[in-house]
Amino acid sequence: MHPTFFRMTPDNRARYATIFKLLHHLGWNWVGILSSDDGSGDEESQELSNMMNQHGICTEYIIPLIGNIKKDIQKIKIISESTSKVVIVCGSYTYFFFELVSRIPSVVENITFILPPSWSRLFLLYKIDYSQINCSFIFLWSAVENVNYNDYGHGNISSCLYDPILEDIWILLFWCRSPNQYKNVFFERVLGTSFYPCPDLTDWSNIFTIFTPIPSYAYMAVRFMGSAVDYMMNNKSEQNRFQHILHKFVRDIKYKHPEDKVIYFNEKSEMQINLYLQSWLFQDNTCISPTPISVMRSPDYVPETFPNMSNPDFWKTGKVPVSRCSDPCLPGSRKKFGSSIHKCCYECVPCPEGEISNISDSENCMKCPDDEWPNEKKDQCFPKLVEFLSYADDTIVAAFSAVSILCCLLASLILRLFVHYGDTPIVKANNRNLSYLLLVSIMLSFLCVFLFFGRPVDITCMLRVTSFGVLFSVAVSALLAKSIMVCIAFKATKPGSPWRKWMGAKLPNCIICVFSLVQVIICVSWLSISPPFQDQDTHSYQGKIIIQCNEGSVIGFYSVLGYMGLLAAVSFIIAFLARTLPDSFNEAKYITFSMLVFCSVWISMIPAYLSTRGKYMVAVEVFAIMASSTGLLGCIFFYKCYIILLRPDLNTKIVIH
Repeated sequence: MHPTFFRMTPDNRARYATIFKLLHHLGWNWVGILSSDDGSGDEESQELSNMMNQHGICTEYIIPLIGNIKKDIQKIKIISESTSKVVIVCGSYTYFFFELVSRIPSVVENITFILPPSWSRLFLLYKIDYSQINCSFIFLWSAVENVNYNDYGHGNISSCLYDPILEDIWILLFWCRSPNQYKNVFFERVLGTSFYPCPDLTDWSNIFTIFTPIPSYAYMAVRFMGSAVDYMMNNKSEQNRFQHILHKFVRDIKYKHPEDKVIYFNEKSEMQINLYLQSWLFQDNTCISPTPISVMRSPDYVPETFPNMSNPDFWKTGKVPVSRCSDPCLPGSRKKFGSSIHKCCYECVPCPEGEISNISDSENCMKCPDDEWPNEKKDQCFPKLVEFLSYADDTIVAAFSAVSILCCLLASLILRLFVHYGDTPIVKANNRNLSYLLLVSIMLSFLCVFLFFGRPVDITCMLRVTSFGVLFSVAVSALLAKSIMVCIAFKATKPGSPWRKWMGAKLPNCIICVFSLVQVIICVSWLSISPPFQDQDTHSYQGKIIIQCNEGSVIGFYSVLGYMGLLAAVSFIIAFLARTLPDSFNEAKYITFSMLVFCSVWISMIPAYLSTRGKYMVAVEVFAIMASSTGLLGCIFFYKCYIILLRPDLNTKIVIH
């Protein structure tokens, strides 16, 4: 803008901003534009359309109002087929607007018009049907100066009929003849009526109040300029630089309006003028009843308030029209834009899993935090359900606990029974101390399953696998020692056999210590390098947080299981080879069967373990521990208990061949 330019008329951009606020308030984002076929109409419509696009409001069409029959047919088709129920009129007043809308009354009766300030009074010059613009809205600038029009008429209308401008006004205002016959013929043809002689009036003030207040800005400009010149002339030091500093005085002047309003230019060299929003309600085709709605005060033009716009008097159809290209996307969904060039045209799609939208017409969905999950409507995030093998909520824990305690009690009863009958041949066979150690290991293995229940913590995570790994290594080592001792005992029966020196308690104790120590070293190394720890799995299941144990080092975890499997395989092979050796109460065949059960359980556990997640994966581990422990207890000791309690006659030293 030129530094010496001062805007006396309001800036349309402020009016556009208030239009956007009204559209947003009513939920409208899909409008049409009609513009006068002149420079002001073209400029306003283009600028308004561009600014609306920046504010999320789309323009379905821009139609210039030109009197052309062929083009009118095309315009009527566009308006009739359009879905927008709000039309903004731009530019100066034009009679072609009423010519166009009068051809589509059934369409116009569902359209709400927003009119520019230039239409505030000029439309009354035409005596036509105004029902088409009933219930329209108009933004009006406040007048800054009242003009005494009687100063220009000199109390005699006949003098005005020879003025080229006033002549047209009188012709259109009163539908009367002027001295210019060509104009009379033209207007009579356009308006389709006959004119009569013009009346003679002496008081113009009431007549000219129907005109737009725009001329008063010219008055104000002259008054500002006069005040600035007067102020400058009183400042003698500045008189010699009139043309250079006049704008300084114009910028600094504060003019006091006769109504005690102080008017001045802001930093943008624009005059501060309030903006008013009105609704036009026609009592008949000519009598208008303007209804004030809101006041937008400069310089921010923020509406003081928008009243309840659901009042049926405001609308042609009795209710607020819907003017949108697409229905609003409710919370829980987002916009999906298709091939339309308008961003107001879209379809609504639900938010993806794990995401929400909590506002209407959201373009993007928000991802919930890792510890939260969307509700069913996908408009809020709620904390995820926490899952682990809980004593309070899972019946499977109660079942496992009951079975584990019963089996532990059963193992303790068998241990007590073996201690009580410790001197009998069947207990002494194959080293009774190994049997005691095996029973204690089985008892503890039943109890170690309780480390898998409840909310995991770091210490229970470290003890889970290592405890049953060491206990089972001790148990399998004891069975391996039993199998080896069966073989040595058979060979030691031959005269002069060198295997006699291996008989006794040292060899089995050494076997148990060495093979168990290897597992202990593996566990200690695992715990030292990368121990298990409590972890939260937020991704495996939707809406759940799995509290689990992260194994830390996968190599350490599978080394423990692998070594335990290796011991079981070696014990199985040796027991299988020794199963037919003649000896009193040869346990090799029972050890063979127990190792077969043990290996079958753990081999089948691996794919089940890898295919499950969460608490069910832990349940698979617990089941494998209990099944393998029960297999050892049943295969090794149930037959011996049967002989001790029910067949004592078989509890002798007779060698079975």
